Amino acid sequence: MENYERLSLNQITTEQWNLKEAIEGCARAEVPWIAPWRHKVEELGLSTSKRLIRDAGLKVSSLCRGGMFPAGTPSERQKRIEDNKRAVEEAAELGTDVLVLVCGPSPDRDIVSARQMVEEGISQLVPFAESHGVKLGIEPLHPMYAAERSVVVSMDLANTLAEAYRPEQVGVVVDVFHVWWDPDLYNQINRSKGRILGFHVSDWLVPTPDMLKGRGMMGDGVIEISRIRKAVEETGYSGPIEVEIFNDQIWSQPADDTLIQMKESYLKHV
Repeated sequence: MENYERLSLNQITTEQWNLKEAIEGCARAEVPWIAPWRHKVEELGLSTSKRLIRDAGLKVSSLCRGGMFPAGTPSERQKRIEDNKRAVEEAAELGTDVLVLVCGPSPDRDIVSARQMVEEGISQLVPFAESHGVKLGIEPLHPMYAAERSVVVSMDLANTLAEAYRPEQVGVVVDVFHVWWDPDLYNQINRSKGRILGFHVSDWLVPTPDMLKGRGMMGDGVIEISRIRKAVEETGYSGPIEVEIFNDQIWSQPADDTLIQMKESYLKHV
């Protein structure tokens, strides 16, 4: 077996598969890690998901996703905290200690207040997550998602949020698609030493076909993936590397073919 021991399938890369199919696909392709999405776990059921992952001999690199903290009313914000607590419980049950946080957009035009809501949401969640042995991984998103998915749009913002806590409570997730453009990227990766909880790879296609579903297979775009990987590893991170690709074309091809491509691209470009 070639050097795939850190390779993880982030389940969205094979969106056309349900979780059972993705588990079986990873086992066939000898991909040792999987990162399930909560809606896929819910379809299959938590206990069945856990059993199938375990029986296939797979390890869970993370659960996607918690977050989405900002909301228009206190009661809605509290509902989101409760949902995040369920996500923590699911992560613990599935055997991963990383819950990825996509922190959420502003409910109105006040982005400063929304960032405050994110800060408050994380502070409410930390003790619960810690009691379950789960770390919160803040994933900064590309600024083009600020209005729809997350007001945390840079490594600097993610690091600042994480640094309010111990590294075993809150860290950051580095996704090359979201951070490659940042002129301060390598300083910020260095700053996050001891706090990197995940590393996600894909590529930035030119021209970009779609804001959400425009990610490419590694090597098909402009990101210096291996340079970023080396910088992340220099901080001490040696954990799984998740391939996370949103792309209609990739979703429409046979998912087994996607895993073959993924392995080849991983060896060559990551």
